Order: sequence, then structure tokens, then C-alpha cells
Amino acid sequence: MSKILLVEDDALLLDVIQNILEAEGFEIAPAVNGKQALAYFSGNKPDLIVSDIMMPEMDGFELLESVRMLPNGVTVPFLFLSARTERADVSRARMLGVDDYLFKPFDAQELVDAVRSRLDRRRMVELFDTRSAHLQTVIMLANVIEARDPYTAGHLERVRRLALNLAFALDWKNEEIVILEFGAILHDIGKIIVPSRVLKKTGPLDEDEWKLMRQHPDVGAKMLEGVDHLKAAIPYVLCHHEWWNGSGYPSGLSGEKIPREGRLLAIVDAFDAMTTNRPYHISMLAKDAIEEIRLNRGIYFDPDMVDVFIRSYRS
Repeated sequence: MSKILLVEDDALLLDVIQNILEAEGFEIAPAVNGKQALAYFSGNKPDLIVSDIMMPEMDGFELLESVRMLPNGVTVPFLFLSARTERADVSRARMLGVDDYLFKPFDAQELVDAVRSRLDRRRMVELFDTRSAHLQTVIMLANVIEARDPYTAGHLERVRRLALNLAFALDWKNEEIVILEFGAILHDIGKIIVPSRVLKKTGPLDEDEWKLMRQHPDVGAKMLEGVDHLKAAIPYVLCHHEWWNGSGYPSGLSGEKIPREGRLLAIVDAFDAMTTNRPYHISMLAKDAIEEIRLNRGIYFDPDMVDVFIRSYRS
């Protein structure tokens, strides 16, 4: 639940705004002036500040300036509510770092839309800042795994690119795209248990080697279980070898019982395997691999995703 620091010296308006926002599921911390609001902010971390400008003791401009001077106040979204429409006031607010400006009178929906917009933007900024930090570590780890198998050099980056392209074509949400990127990069992390001699073997795998190879999705998933920010990527790691007809591994899932993350990655992983040289086959041309994907539509691969993949493929 998002917490909003609401600052308004008009008791009736404060109560009305609080009721509107609480009805939308937000937690409200009310304050009647800037001084009281700053004292609250110093000991708490609201997700958003919604403040009037003209208030006793400390007005909205002073509150905004004071908040922005605090280490934890630089990025918190700040929304002004005011009847003052003079250009000088708006300019001053922007110079001090206000995120939005809602003029009184406003209706309930305008207020809710403005609040949701600011909160959504904050979530996206935090998400992508976190993504950038984690991605560097994830890439380092994945490169260690990939380095053990010279025949798959560049595989993770190509799969990442193909997976992102397909996910965008499927109109997945930004939050889902971030997780997909981790999943695509880490999908083969479980191969850490597979000896290099098996990874590099040019002939068919024997029964024991194949049994070991088939364990890598389970092993990879278990490796991510203890990492909070990577848990959401587990379906990519666990299910990228599950086939639409139920003949895949590790669980023999079929159809839509396979998480869509696994269904997506199965297509792009297979496509990259077909179009690059491996110890056990010579690479296909992209057009031939696309045809192979099409022929296995509804057999190994999600038919709807195959259609989108073929339409959206870019070399």
C-alpha cells in the first residue's frame, strides 16, 4: 500500500481529500502545515507528498525546498495542490523540483489520476535503477557459465535480444520485461553442474550424461530461490525446455500449464540453437530455422507465440 503525506491547512478540504485517496486504497498521513509535514517526513518515508502552497508556519514552497535538501527527499514525488495559477508561482515550484501541479478546484478523478501517475513513475524509476544495478551482477555470473562452453559464446546475449523483441511484440508490461531480461540471461545457469566434457561433447550424449543435462533447469531454479530479486525469473530457468505437447523436461508440462515465461523462452532458445554452430550440428539459415519453428507450432511451441515471433522477427 502506497503511503501519501497529505499537507493541507483547510480542515474540511484535508478531510475530503483524505477520504478520496483512502477510498482508492492509499494510506494517508495528514498534516496541517509544512512544519508538521517536515517533522513527519524526517522520521518516515512516504511514497508521495501532496501539499497545498499557502499555509501557516511553513508554506508549500518552503516545505518542498526543505524536503529536497534531505538525502531521502531528493527523489520522493511532490505534487502541489493550489488555487494560485500565477506563472511566477508555477515557475518557482518547478525550479524547486515539484513533480506536478494540480489547480483548485479539481474533481476526485483528476486528483486520483495525478496521484497514480506520480506513484507509477516513481515505481518505474526505482525498478529500472534496481534493474541496472542487478543486471551487471547477473551478466557477470552468466558469463562465467557461458565461458565453460565456447560453442555457445554469445548465446545468452542473443537469447536476451530475441526474448525482448518477442515480449515487446506481445505487449508485455515494463515490469515483466525487466524480469524477462534476468530470466533470459540466467536460463542456463543450472549448467554449472554439467562437466565441461559433457558440454563440449561432439557426439550424442549417453544416458548418464543426458540425465545430468536434464537436471539443469531444476538446479538453476533452486539457485535462484534464495535470491529475492531474482525469484520472479524462476519460470524462465525452470520451464524453457518444456514443450507444448508435454514431451519436454523437467516436469513434462503441456499447453498453457507451462508458464508463459517458459513458452516464450523455449521459442527463442530453440531458434538460437538452430542458427548457431554447435558440436552436434551446423547452423541453419535464419529463414530455415523460422520455418522449423513454424512446423513445430502447436507441437513443441505455443502456437500463438510462434505467430507473433515469426511476424516480429528481426535479424
